[in-house]
Amino acid sequence: MTVAAVIEQAGKFLLVEEHTSDGVMFNQPAGHLDDGESIIAAAIRETLEETAYHFQPASLIGIYQWRQPVHDRTYLRFAFAGHITGHEAGQALDTGIIRAVWQTPDEMRALRQRHRSPLVMDCVEDYLGGVRYPLALLRHYA
Repeated sequence: MTVAAVIEQAGKFLLVEEHTSDGVMFNQPAGHLDDGESIIAAAIRETLEETAYHFQPASLIGIYQWRQPVHDRTYLRFAFAGHITGHEAGQALDTGIIRAVWQTPDEMRALRQRHRSPLVMDCVEDYLGGVRYPLALLRHYA
């Protein structure tokens, strides 16, 4: 299970360029939950760790299930829309992250072959199509 942050600002989306087992790829700020962590808290933490931006989720875009055939893994991704509330300039980014980068949807489409998964563009297209669900759909029991 993974989380991802879809963040749009001035017509551009926040992505990370990262080293993967398949080479250098683009992805949304994304990652796995820590033990006992809520899904929303994971999206906030992963965004900060990978981009140095503070993220405030506002809605759920969708839940995406994808089987990665090359590595025989299945991912269940919770993608959130939200906004930036601050930036930690100079903060070191997670291991493997080369940089945070802002791209337009057209730039993203042109680089689709360098996306970590098809979910990267699908989440943005759903966001652009206005797909939003309230965060109240998610309940965390500690």
